[in-house]
Amino acid sequence: MTSRREFIRTTAMAAAGTYLSTLPFTAKSYSRIIGANDRVRVGVVGFSDRFKNSLFPAFTAHYTKLNFEIVALSDLWKLRREEGQAFLEQKLNQKIKACVNNDELYRMKDLDAVIISTADFQHALHTIEAVKAGCDAYVEKPFAETMEDNRAALRAVKATDRIVQIGSQRRSGTNYHAAADFIKQGKFGDITMVELTWNVNQPGRWRRPELLAQLREQDTDWKRFLMNRPFEPWDPRKYLEYRLFWPYSSGMPGQWMSHQIDTVHWFTGLKHPRSVVANGGVYMWIDGRKNWDTTTAVFDYGQDGDQKGFQVTFSSRMHNGSEKPAEIYYSNGGELNLITNQISPNGGLQESHAAAMGMKANLLPTIALADASMQAVASANTGGDRLTTSHMLNWMQCIRSRKQPNAPVEAGYYHSIANIMTTAASHTGSKATFDEKKQEVIVNGKLFK
Repeated sequence: MTSRREFIRTTAMAAAGTYLSTLPFTAKSYSRIIGANDRVRVGVVGFSDRFKNSLFPAFTAHYTKLNFEIVALSDLWKLRREEGQAFLEQKLNQKIKACVNNDELYRMKDLDAVIISTADFQHALHTIEAVKAGCDAYVEKPFAETMEDNRAALRAVKATDRIVQIGSQRRSGTNYHAAADFIKQGKFGDITMVELTWNVNQPGRWRRPELLAQLREQDTDWKRFLMNRPFEPWDPRKYLEYRLFWPYSSGMPGQWMSHQIDTVHWFTGLKHPRSVVANGGVYMWIDGRKNWDTTTAVFDYGQDGDQKGFQVTFSSRMHNGSEKPAEIYYSNGGELNLITNQISPNGGLQESHAAAMGMKANLLPTIALADASMQAVASANTGGDRLTTSHMLNWMQCIRSRKQPNAPVEAGYYHSIANIMTTAASHTGSKATFDEKKQEVIVNGKLFK
C-alpha cells in the first residue's frame, strides 16, 4: 500500500516533470524535499542528559506547529536505550522504536532527520553517517576533535543537500545578532582584544558516579563506541565520563570554548586563529581525569590586508565560578559586553588622554543590545534555555525551507580548528599554528594528530 508520504512525493515529482533538469539538485534529492504538510520524522542519536534536559524541551516547543515527530532513538547502552524509549513514549504519547545502534536506526524507512548528542569525539563521525543516510541533522558541539574527522565531516556534508545545524546556539540569539551587526557595520571600530571566561565550581561536573555503578560492558558495545579511536580495554569511566579523558574529548575547549570562540569567527568573518598557546593542569579535582580543570589559552587573530590583528584570551576553571560565561569585546572606543548585553564607552579613549598625542576622544555610545534576557548559561542541561529553543526552531524551519541554518557546518568546522589548535598547544607546551593549504594544525613543524 502506498503511504501518504510516498503519494505526496510521487505527486510532486510528476508535477515537476521536465523541469527537474533546470533545478540545482538531482531527481533523487528532489524526492526528499519535505512538503509543508508532510510530517518530518526524527530520530534521536544518543539519549544524553543534554538531549533530555535541553534539546528535547526545545524540540517540543515547536514540533506540533511545524508537524515534526520523534519516531525512534539509538543508544548503544541498554539502560539508556530503554530509559529513552520509556521517556519519549510517556512524553509524546506514541510508540518509539529503540535501536541498538545507528545501523538499525538508518535502516528505517522515511527517517528524515536526526538529533545527535553523543560523545564529543563522535559528533563528526555521526554526522557523516546521518548525511550519507539522507538525513538532516542537528549536531551538538564540539563538531570535531581531530582535523581528520573535521575534514571528513565537512566533505560529507558539502557533498549533499542536507540541512546540518551545529549546536552553537548563540547564533540564534537576538542579542548576539545585534552584536554581530554592530561590529560588522563598522560602528564598534577595530577589535583590539576579546576576553572569554567560563568558570564553575562543581566537583561533579562531567562525573557520573551513580550511573557508573550500573554500567556493565555486556550491556553496551564498547568497540562501536570507540569508533575510529585506538582500541583500549573496557573502561566505564571513559564511556560515561568521556569529557574528562582525551582522545574522547578535549574537555574545556570542546565543551565551552567552542561556543565562545565561534562568536569571534562569526563577528569578524575570520576562520581560525593564526596561533594558539595554552597552559593549565589538573589542580583541584585529582580524580584520575586527564583533561585539565584549569585552562588559559591565548589566541592571535588577524590576517594580511585590511583586517588588523587582535588577541583573544580564554580562561576556565572548575573550582571557583559563578555560572556566568563572560564574553567582552574591546575596541579603542569602549567595549561590547555580552554579560550585561551592553555596548558602552568603558575604557574608551578619553579627551584628557587623547590630547597629549594630538588626538581626539574616541568613545562609543551606551547602547542596550536586543533582548537582554537571551543570555548564555554555564549549566547547559537546564530546561527553558531560550537560546537552544530558538536554535532548534531555526533548524526545523530550515528543514522546511531548505535554507542554510544559523550555524551551518562551516561554523562547526572553524570552531573545531580553534579547539584542535588549543589541544595541540596544551598537549605539547608549544605554539600551535594552522597550515591553510593542508588544513592541518602544526606544532614544532609537525602535524598534530
